[in-house]
Amino acid sequence: MAVADASSPNGIRLVLEDYPYAMDGLLIWEAINTWVQDYVSLYYTSDDTVIGDLELQQWWKELVEVGHGDKKDEPWWPKMQTLQDLIQTCTILIWTASALHASVNFGQYPYGGFILNRPTLSRRLMPEKGSPEYDEVVTNPEKAYLRTVTPKFQTLIDLSVIEILSRHASDEYYLGERDSAEFWTSDVYALQAFKKFGNKLAEIEGILIQRNNDESLRNRIGPVSMPYTLLYPTSEEGLTFRGIPNSISI
Repeated sequence: MAVADASSPNGIRLVLEDYPYAMDGLLIWEAINTWVQDYVSLYYTSDDTVIGDLELQQWWKELVEVGHGDKKDEPWWPKMQTLQDLIQTCTILIWTASALHASVNFGQYPYGGFILNRPTLSRRLMPEKGSPEYDEVVTNPEKAYLRTVTPKFQTLIDLSVIEILSRHASDEYYLGERDSAEFWTSDVYALQAFKKFGNKLAEIEGILIQRNNDESLRNRIGPVSMPYTLLYPTSEEGLTFRGIPNSISI
């Protein structure tokens, strides 16, 4: 869906420009990457400081060789030998635990909340041609489908779980927010970098709202007239289909 393009600000050009997840995700990714670079560079000033941090190196070794032992010999692992390795790794971790998760999690209920869109099981095998079940599919496909999909009790359980997973808590903190920042660090430069990050996310949310009001971007609304809001950084409590929490929490 994207190709490398040196002329693009982020080095990537979308093959399909009207692709809401990619359009919005690139903005969030860039904001996270800039925040990580600003923060990490306060404490790691060169490649040598990354190599010389024994605790960091042991953490990375454990993550690769123990946490992903079955993939430890793959060539694509960063070597954690440069400042850029550390920035890239931290950006990926934050993105995965925040924006990527939000984009696939908080949209579950609008779609899966109607069980016929995403039944969790099939109660019958695929009908064979010439059987009564096959004849029913041909003559009354709706009835045949309803015989096949999740029954009422399992549907209730499924929808309850989806609703819980898709709901924001009242005490949730979103990307670029902290509870009592003064207890996190006393480093004024780190606090300034974090404030810059929060301001950038607020600016991005405004851009995403404008995009959803742009009638030329037809894929953002779709045939059901439901705008793409999954990567809006903030949210209220409840089923809002938006909001990027700081990390995954269940």
